[in-house]
Amino acid sequence: MKTFSALALGLLMSASVPAMAQVPAASPVPMPQGAPAPQASEGLEVTVSDDSDWQDLGIAITTFATDADVPTRTNAGSTGALGNAIAQVVAADLKNNGLFKPSGPDGLPQPSFAQVQAPVYTVWASRSADMLVQGYVHANGDGSLTVGCYLYDVALHSQLDKGGWKVGPADWRRAAHKCADMVYSRLSGESPFFDSKIAYIAETGPKDHRMKRLAVMDSDGANHRYLTSGQSMALTPRYSPDYSKILYLSYLNGQPSIYAYDLATNSQKLIARTGSPTLAPRWSPDGKWVLYSMAKAGTTDIYRVSAAGGGTPEQLTHGPGINIGGSYSPDGSKIVFESDRSGSQQIYVMNADGSGQQRISFFGGRAATPEWSPRGDLIAFTHIAGNLRVAVMTPAGRNMRHLTDSWQDEAPTWSPNGRIVQFFRTEKGSGQASIWQVDLTGRNERRLPTPVGASDPAWGPVRP
Repeated sequence: MKTFSALALGLLMSASVPAMAQVPAASPVPMPQGAPAPQASEGLEVTVSDDSDWQDLGIAITTFATDADVPTRTNAGSTGALGNAIAQVVAADLKNNGLFKPSGPDGLPQPSFAQVQAPVYTVWASRSADMLVQGYVHANGDGSLTVGCYLYDVALHSQLDKGGWKVGPADWRRAAHKCADMVYSRLSGESPFFDSKIAYIAETGPKDHRMKRLAVMDSDGANHRYLTSGQSMALTPRYSPDYSKILYLSYLNGQPSIYAYDLATNSQKLIARTGSPTLAPRWSPDGKWVLYSMAKAGTTDIYRVSAAGGGTPEQLTHGPGINIGGSYSPDGSKIVFESDRSGSQQIYVMNADGSGQQRISFFGGRAATPEWSPRGDLIAFTHIAGNLRVAVMTPAGRNMRHLTDSWQDEAPTWSPNGRIVQFFRTEKGSGQASIWQVDLTGRNERRLPTPVGASDPAWGPVRP
């Protein structure tokens, strides 16, 4: 019986998350004998200094094989149909991130179950494939599924990586995202981000009377779900660092209130009811603090309060004008925010205790909604100079460049690995909002599918 090696990519699932578990060392699926042993990537040096180098990399992704084509409890059909659906998700993930141009699974030879661990390299070399992704789907007796994923270097005739995941029927797409994460990380040297979720505000109704509900979906727009009923307006969601909660602003009964929605219990906890107009609640990186802005006595200032709720808020700015936070640096030592104290909206940085406030945007126009990259190397923001465009700059305010060029793009947030920027775009005239993603080159832009209008997106961490 073949075994899976433990992945060094953080894919080992804890026992507290039974819906998505790493396949144990002894795989429950009998794999063919004589398959090539895992080998180190000798001769393969990976850099990401020039995206164009990767766009020419030929990655063939085949339909995942199965040892027995049997019915499953999924929405994709039998294990045979599911093998194709998983490969489609893997291919879409790798294509949509902008680094690779994969082919398949449609139009490619479909390997047998025995060939999953013993690929016929000559077939793929003749198709000019540099890399090959193959896998399998096995239906377990308890209704769960085991999905295996293998990455091969065609020229070296070697296996570069492999992973396996046991999932419940409703979570089969997670296995596909984990496979794509494994391939992406192995070839790019970057952290994964496909197996993550996005919180956003779902918008329905006429422009002057919109219903705004808190909603979540997968990173590719699948598995959409509403979390609130729409009886009160929901705004500006953000995932907690441990992925367990979503922070958002509610106007229940006209009262501005900050809630933390618990995703495990589908319940919510009041963090603060301010009694005054409130904006943009945000977590600190350690999850201990909630940052927010509140208008009071003619000025708007930034406060922080304990995430446990019930504490006394600490005021971090003291006017003049309008000061709106903002987000923490990844290490929690600094906060980037916007302020009009100079006469127009600009970006400022201060220490986490409110000291050392200094302006960093000096490039013309106005600047708003800053968000610090999880890498710490860039700040994304909305640049207002005629149109609203998403832009990035260094934490020192240098090297500003636009990533988008539309009529109204705003409120950028980052993918967990800091490679993709997500934002919402408003159509001129209709006011219809939709969620978009763009990579750091600004060349690879895509719209995420949502069943209704969508705004205020927030990308959560990679799922455990």
